[in-house]
Amino acid sequence: MAIFDLTEAELRERSSMKWQTYPSDVLPLWVAEMDLAVHPAIKAALLTAVENGDTGYPVGRRYANAFRSLASRRWGWEVADEQVRQSGDVMNSMLGTLQTVSEPGDAVVVNPPIYPPFRTIVERYQRQLVEVELTADGRLDLEGIAAALAGPAKPKAYLLCSPHNPNGTVHTSDELSALLRLCAEHGTTLIADEIHAPIADAEFTPVLSLPGGERAIMVTSAGKAWNLACFKGGLVVGGVQTGEILSRLPAMLLQSMGHIAAITHAAAMNSALDWVDEYLLEVRANKALLADLLRRQVPGARYTPALGTYFAWVDCSGLGLANPAGHFLDKGRVAFNDGATFGRQYGQWVRINLATSPQIITEAVARMAASLSG
Repeated sequence: MAIFDLTEAELRERSSMKWQTYPSDVLPLWVAEMDLAVHPAIKAALLTAVENGDTGYPVGRRYANAFRSLASRRWGWEVADEQVRQSGDVMNSMLGTLQTVSEPGDAVVVNPPIYPPFRTIVERYQRQLVEVELTADGRLDLEGIAAALAGPAKPKAYLLCSPHNPNGTVHTSDELSALLRLCAEHGTTLIADEIHAPIADAEFTPVLSLPGGERAIMVTSAGKAWNLACFKGGLVVGGVQTGEILSRLPAMLLQSMGHIAAITHAAAMNSALDWVDEYLLEVRANKALLADLLRRQVPGARYTPALGTYFAWVDCSGLGLANPAGHFLDKGRVAFNDGATFGRQYGQWVRINLATSPQIITEAVARMAASLSG
């Protein structure tokens, strides 16, 4: 039986963001919620806690220990207990780390197109945003990064998305090693969001596992790979030479993890890793399906499947639309993420969530095609 086998009718019973933001005639394939049921091991852990009234305050290191075990099993990376701090969620962890290593007015480097909260935590907290776009083929522009780090702004931090969101690039160990060398050369703290790492359908390298990673920080969570966004829990993992940074993290950040989050996220990492590999086979098939459907029904849209994501990053510039995401929503009644939210220059792109059934993807493309034919 397929993992992504829930019908649209079943999914519309959900009350979360993906299925409730738009009217009922809109088919949503946008925000990072997956259209699957809760894994049995996670469900069992949650039900046991509720049945036992185990709904108090968090204590202990179950989540940190589960991640350390996952890192060893998944990537052969051994993480010491003192390197891990439990926190509220990934973006608050990145923000807390950024506030620890920089001051208002300091410059921070990001790589558009980039997950929108990266820009938010820089600009809303009075840091100076320095953008170095990915290359035309979606990879890190190491020459551009070197120039930005050496420039007059003297960036204090570099926010890395690994694998990259939205385009799904899985950075190579050589690219990451070069990036670490550049950050060390210029005294810039690298802070990496690796929340999508477990779903990379390719060889993934944790940045902290590389030479130079001793001075970097990584943030992560089980929220994306196991569809647990409602349970707020994150992790801050420091390289072996970042003890001073970890010791200065905001106290409330380290007290913001929920007890149920710790229970469910630990259950996911300990007992449901094989499940991720199983549904990635379906995501891989969905990527091929989307590519084929677009080629036949929406030939002006360009899409190249990527290995580090369950999203599709689709270039719609060949369709002659002023605002592709707005057009498909208004005329096709299908919701995608607007590329402009990942960078103003990407308004001709849309991000499509493929963690769903083939039937829903097929219907979405049919709506796209119908909207273009009038």
